[in-house]
Amino acid sequence: MASKTNGVFSIPRRPVYDIFWKTMNATAIRANDRSVHQLKIVCVSILAFFVLITALAADSTNLPFLSPVFGDNMVLQRGKPIRFWGWATPGETVRVELDGRVATAVTKPDGRWQAEIKAPAPGGPYTVNITDTDQTVTLHEVLVGDVWLCGGQSNMELGLARARNGADEIKAANHPEIRLFTVKQRVAYAPTEMLQGSWKICTPQTAGENGGFSAVAYFFGRKLQEELHVPIGLIQDCWGGTPAESWMSGDTLHQLKDFDAPLAEIARLHAKGGAEYGSFLMHWLDENDAGNNLWSAADFDDAGWKTVTLPGGFTELGIGDVPGIGWFRREIMLPDPLPAGKAILHLGVVDKMDTAYLNGQWVGASSWVENPRAYTINDGVLKPGKNVIAFRVFKNKPAGGFMSAGDQLNLELGDKTRVQLAGEWKGALSADCRPPHPLPLTYENYPTMPMVLYDGMIEPVAPLSIRGAIWYQGEANFTRAHQYRTLLPAMIGDWRRVFQQGDFPFYIVSLPKFMAHRDTPGTDGWAELRDAQAFTARTVKNAGLAVTVDTGEADNIHPKDKQIVGERLALCALANEFGQKIPCTGPTFVSATQMPGAMKLRFSHTDGGLIISGDTLGEFAVAGKDRQWHWATAKIDGDSVIVSSPEVAAPVAARYAWQANPQATLFNGAGLPATPFRTDNWPGSTDNSKPW
Repeated sequence: MASKTNGVFSIPRRPVYDIFWKTMNATAIRANDRSVHQLKIVCVSILAFFVLITALAADSTNLPFLSPVFGDNMVLQRGKPIRFWGWATPGETVRVELDGRVATAVTKPDGRWQAEIKAPAPGGPYTVNITDTDQTVTLHEVLVGDVWLCGGQSNMELGLARARNGADEIKAANHPEIRLFTVKQRVAYAPTEMLQGSWKICTPQTAGENGGFSAVAYFFGRKLQEELHVPIGLIQDCWGGTPAESWMSGDTLHQLKDFDAPLAEIARLHAKGGAEYGSFLMHWLDENDAGNNLWSAADFDDAGWKTVTLPGGFTELGIGDVPGIGWFRREIMLPDPLPAGKAILHLGVVDKMDTAYLNGQWVGASSWVENPRAYTINDGVLKPGKNVIAFRVFKNKPAGGFMSAGDQLNLELGDKTRVQLAGEWKGALSADCRPPHPLPLTYENYPTMPMVLYDGMIEPVAPLSIRGAIWYQGEANFTRAHQYRTLLPAMIGDWRRVFQQGDFPFYIVSLPKFMAHRDTPGTDGWAELRDAQAFTARTVKNAGLAVTVDTGEADNIHPKDKQIVGERLALCALANEFGQKIPCTGPTFVSATQMPGAMKLRFSHTDGGLIISGDTLGEFAVAGKDRQWHWATAKIDGDSVIVSSPEVAAPVAARYAWQANPQATLFNGAGLPATPFRTDNWPGSTDNSKPW
């Protein structure tokens, strides 16, 4: 029978030679009139066959009998054939039984089996039994309803604890018919079949643990469950800071031609072997940092290093105005006993990449996210008396490195006292990276490589039967917004191909407000990214857009108001996928008509009429043939808005909410905001932006 370790069933392997011996005996009986020589040939051929089968199955030796995407407490998709898969001995017959329905599959030479079974009625709980000759797996408390894949970057990943009223929401998150699955974050440089995660019933504990399940996904699922009264399964499959191309297949990216250079580098690194960071910078540091894994040690002898002063330090090392990698070390004395509470290492702003160690232990690293840096120190790292701090800093700009005032460089102890770290340090040059020394393709230290999250986190979930997907991403691509008009539709096509369920619904969150409001109209990458999202929703079959331009925070890329985001996504699903006669989108630009000294902009989805949220109707801009933009006065006229400006005698183009943080006040009577738009197709600020 199967053994179960950490919730994963492993496959007991029959010795290949036992199988061979049984086969040889049977062959000998059938061939008793042949010569011994002929029998040897037959037997050797059979042995060769089994050796080949064993080689083909080698990759599945440590794979479980049943993929971990299946488990107790899960939700199976209603109304579709349900696909189960896993790994077993090649040639083995696997039997799946669910609510009296039975399906069988024969394991292929590569060790993988897959069976399809008709879904029973929504609800449950059901029990699923999967068996072969040697083992049985039983899944308990299984429901049948709708399963949604929830992807994107940090705003999809942001947990319920960090959302508005997060603590109260977690206390109330007692929804036994909502089930949660978090795909463990993993980078892969080649297709992979395995993932880690487990299904959990939605309770205050499971919704809130480890910072909380995705807030957007939770609010989306809660709204659907309330309206549809069927079980909802939510699969959180996201990673903060990641661009769309990381979630796409290598085959598709090769076809787009924009990513040939990074894909070639990934292939080189994959062939080389070693760690799979998902970051070009981390591999570059491994290959170019002479101090890597050496100079961070607490007992490393730095007596021969130069004396330098921080902030600063690079001039003394000879690379004051050129790229390079520097290491800095210092001993500090801490009180006995150490103050209770968490200690935090503050480095201020660092450009471009820093890695921090205390007593030889890694405590933090960043190339962007923690800016200024603030690394929380785990218990047991610091000790009374002597402690050793080491920093590795890669700077790629003349004025890079430690960029904050000296008082920002300190170690904050648990009692909030601070040990100031500015002053004398020991420093050493690890790499002088002035030309022609090669620099990394990109400078992020978290996963941003093309395709590595598709291989590591999307393919292993497929081809699970699902209802559809929701997607909250784009922040990492806004400097290449024009390219996103191609990337996002191609990514949707990738996901639909790998899940093999046709054009399942795909609903996109249009980015909220961010950054300071701009006082003059013009081009804007954030607005162009929203436009690319809207373009995708218009042109891709069965796609939809949840507009959130009325939400967001100027100084926070992770706004707290996630309930409105999740519920607007749910409106898209309820109206488009489930046929409810409800408004699901706000006013949407349809056409423009030129008038004397003005333009008339007509809208669809004006449910309840066009209305103004606030005191004035904004934010519209118009331009004449000179393509110079000016703010416009706007007034509602039925299902249209008439815009004009005294500075534009004959407007030929208009835009609405065309900046990162606009004053977007046009709504419909259903309370949904208008989609930002432009009537022109003039070149944008990101049209020629490429990452390589």
